[in-house]
This record gives sequence, structure tokens and C-alpha cells, in this order.
Amino acid sequence: MYKDTFEPYTFTTSRGPLVAAFVPAAEKIWKEDGGAEQITPEKIENYEYMPWGADNQMPYDILEQIEKDETINTCQQHNIKNCYAAGLDYILPDNAASGIADEVRRFLLRNDMAAYYLGVCTDIKFWQFAVTVITLNKKGSAIAAIARKEAMYCRFSPDNGERRYVLYANWRENCPDKNKIHKYPLLDEDDPIADLEQCMKTYAARKKGGDAQFAIVTRIPTPDSTYYPIPYYASLFKGKWYDIKQLIALGKYSKLKNAAPLKYLITISQNFWDEQFELAGITAEDKQADFVKKKKTEIIDFLTGAENSGRAIFSGSYVDPGTGREIPHIQITNLENAKEGGDWETDIQEAINMVCFVMGVHSNLVGSVPGKSQSNNSGSDKRELYMIAQLLNKPTHDLLMRVHRIICYVNGWKDVKPECRIMQLTTLDEHRDIKQTDDKGKEEGQ
Repeated sequence: MYKDTFEPYTFTTSRGPLVAAFVPAAEKIWKEDGGAEQITPEKIENYEYMPWGADNQMPYDILEQIEKDETINTCQQHNIKNCYAAGLDYILPDNAASGIADEVRRFLLRNDMAAYYLGVCTDIKFWQFAVTVITLNKKGSAIAAIARKEAMYCRFSPDNGERRYVLYANWRENCPDKNKIHKYPLLDEDDPIADLEQCMKTYAARKKGGDAQFAIVTRIPTPDSTYYPIPYYASLFKGKWYDIKQLIALGKYSKLKNAAPLKYLITISQNFWDEQFELAGITAEDKQADFVKKKKTEIIDFLTGAENSGRAIFSGSYVDPGTGREIPHIQITNLENAKEGGDWETDIQEAINMVCFVMGVHSNLVGSVPGKSQSNNSGSDKRELYMIAQLLNKPTHDLLMRVHRIICYVNGWKDVKPECRIMQLTTLDEHRDIKQTDDKGKEEGQ
């Protein structure tokens, strides 16, 4: 099926070059748009799972939106690194038995803890949940390995009162190869230790070798969290500031490339094209593309023709089943009143500040605000902002440590404490650049 893409058009008129941009209407990527109750379990062979979004493509659609914006990408990187802090470590007491100390060190050497922990921090910041798969030893008596499974490739089985599973596959494909789908039993989210202990007893009773693997989900509690949480930064895309920032960049691009300001922004819903193709009986993708190009030319001729002055254009509409609002198939925005020169310097600063605000990042920490007259904090202020940003990750660290507290308990490492230490910037009078503290702000060694 033909998918519309961004396409600028330049036309020469009696007033000089005129530029219009056709932009696809925003896809309905959010779960509640269209009604969450309409999302039902899907099946692949014997596997049953809950789609992530109406078409199971929600995380990929969200990621595409994020990758279009430099500020959001930078803020996400900042938040991920802040959450990682000084990294994950298992703290051994001074009087730890040599046998336990050797077990812990071997466990840390066998598992790439830096990559694992940075990965789950990434998933938590992007999707508000992370999936860890633990592997038992061959006897089924201890946890031998852990691995992160990228959240955007994980799907949950429906909650029907039976054992739930996590299905891990490349869901970018409409129908993943069943032989490439990995199925992991999901431990009870409320009491994973009791569930794991029961599974270990069952595994030992079977007296079978090989690996036994189980999934543990770390989830940020959100107001709407049934299967896949809606990230808090979703407000960026549901509001207008994301679009405003994109329009400013589009206007500057238009001026630089075409030496003419962008006058019209024409947004066309994919539903409109689908209906037109059906009415015209066009199924071939190349003919659909020719049809779209012809229709766009007709719209431009209508907007630029002097004989059409004062006339109106009409298009169909549809009703959003989630909100009950009527959504027009075609929207035309006149950008002729945009600022002369297309500089928009104060506007882009305002848009970037709003993006940073929603992402919970002070713009001075990521250096994202352009312009020579921007306010700049002192070194002391930046140090405090950095410390506040790290300390705000305390709830996230508590949630992420649960997996490792389970590992220490199951493996019998009673006095071992998993911890993510924060990096605290120092003042010049301390004669060092940085020091490590625990997540309560207590300096290492105190």
C-alpha cells in the first residue's frame, strides 16, 4: 500500500516562487486513540500476544517521531546516562566469606553488567518498562546469568489467569517467523521470588539438564499501565510544541533551499488516500503514487490560481472513535504571516525550552538552546542541577535493583548489596573533580 511522505513543492507565480509542503497527517500511534478496548489478542501459530498499539507498531512509530527531533534525542541520551550514573555494582562487606566473594566476582565477570545496565536504563527512559531474563544453572539451584531483552521487541501474553509469557521477536515484520520467536515464562510481577522458588522446585523435580530461563519485568507505575505503559513524554506529540518545532525547521529549510518562505502546510490523512484509491479502483502502488501526485498538483493549482481567489476547498472527514471528535481529511495552514526572513530565533528557543521541560532536562545541561543572548548558569548552579537530575532517579534505581536483590537472595549472597552509585561533581576546594556516593548522597567510604 502506498504511504505518503513529506514532499515540498515549488511553483513560480506572478509574485515569484511559492513553496508549499505536503506533510502526512500524524499517525494514530497512541493506544487510547481508537479505544483501548478495541485492541484484542493476536495469534501466531500457538503463540498469543497483546499487540503494542492498534497495529503492533507503536514503539517503532514513537521512535521514528523521536529520531526526527534532535532535542528529544539529546534529552533522552542525557536522561539515560544520568540514570546509569556510576553504574551497577554488587557491594561486598569487608568480612565477606571468600567463597561468596569469589562467586559474586565470577558472576560479574560472566555477565556484561555495564551493557546490561545501560540497556535497561535505556528501556526505562524510552518505554517506562524493562525486561530482564534470568538463566538458572544446570542444577536449577542458582541464577547463573542475566540478560536484557530490548523492550520494543517484547510482547506480553494476555492476562487470562494462566501463566503469562514474554514473546521476544522482530515485530517490525508483520508476521515474524515462528521459529525466531523466543518465549520466556513471566514471573509474577507482585511476588517474583515466591514464583521463581516454585519454578525452581518444579525444574529440579524433572531432573533435566539444560537452561531454564524466566523473565522479570521492571515497570514504572503510570496512570494507564495495563500491558504497555504510555510514556510521560507522550504529551509532546499529543500537544502542539513538537509540531511547532518541526514547522520552524521546515520553514528555515525551505528558505535556504528554495530562497522563498514556506507559504502553505497541507496535511492529508492516509485515510483520505485509501478512500480515493478504493473509489478509483487503483491497486497498483506505482499508479497510486501517480494518482497522489496528480491530486497534489490540483490542490496547488487551486491555491495559487488567481481565478480561485475567495473560493473554498472541501474534503471529507471521519470521527475519532476514541474522542468522538471529527477529524478532517485535508487541512491547509497558511504560513504567509510567518516572520520576515524566517529567522524565528525566539520561537525556536521557546520550542526547545518546552521540549526540554517535558523531558525533565534543564536546557543548560545539554546545551540545546541557540542564540547569543541565552541565559547561562554559573558552574555552581550547573553542578546543583546535575545533582538534582541524578537524585531524581532514586525511584527508578529502587525499581531496577529489585532484579539484583532477587539474584542475591536466590544465590545465597545474604550480605551482598546491589547498588547504583551516583557521580557527584565537587567544588574546587576539594582538589578533585568527582566523587562517588550511594543513592542517598552518602560519600563512598564514609
